Parts: sequence; structure tokens; C-alpha cells
Amino acid sequence: MTYTVDAKGKTLGRLSSEIARLLQGKDKAEYNPRLLGGDKVVVKNVRSLKFTGKKMEQKKYFHHTGYVGHLKTKNLGDVFASRPSWVLKRAVRGMLPKNKLAAKRLKLLVIEENE
Repeated sequence: MTYTVDAKGKTLGRLSSEIARLLQGKDKAEYNPRLLGGDKVVVKNVRSLKFTGKKMEQKKYFHHTGYVGHLKTKNLGDVFASRPSWVLKRAVRGMLPKNKLAAKRLKLLVIEENE
């Protein structure tokens, strides 16, 4: 089954928790945590997500290059301006269970970017 979710005007956290629930198959009567779930989720209008408070300036994403002292930081505003689909995918990945099925479930997430 394929679910289509419109992200227009929704907050990042509430939307990503809804997507994570659908990817796990928790809305089905035959839900089993050890099974994939198997529902594909298509997200539209990612650029029109809503953020509350001062998250655009205060929320930081960290990346370490592997060299001593090379911890790189970017705030949400900069990352969302260039890669809004990455922000949503990372939020959904954080809400999925940390097991072998997480990567398989994340492949069922399709983010359509309409310019």
C-alpha cells in the first residue's frame, strides 16, 4: 500500500513521527515488530514545512571528518535551504527503531521535491 502525505504547514517532528509509524506498519492489525511492515510513504511539499520557535537558528547538525578538531556544525536554516529532504529523512531515521530493519524501512520513504 502507498500512503501520500502532504507536508504543507505541518511541523517537522509531528510529521516525521507519523511517517515513522506508517513505515513500521503500526496502523495495521497484523503489526509485528520483527517484520518489515512494507508500506511505502510518499511525501510532497517538503519545502513548506513549518518550524516553531527559534529552531532555524538554534538547532545544530554535527558532522565529524575524522581528523582531530574537525567537528563541523551547520544550523537548521542553512541545511533546510539547500536540502529539505535530508532534514526530513534524518528526523524520520531518528524515530525508527535502531535495528536491522531501519535501513529497509527508510528505503520505503520517497520524498518528492517540487520546485
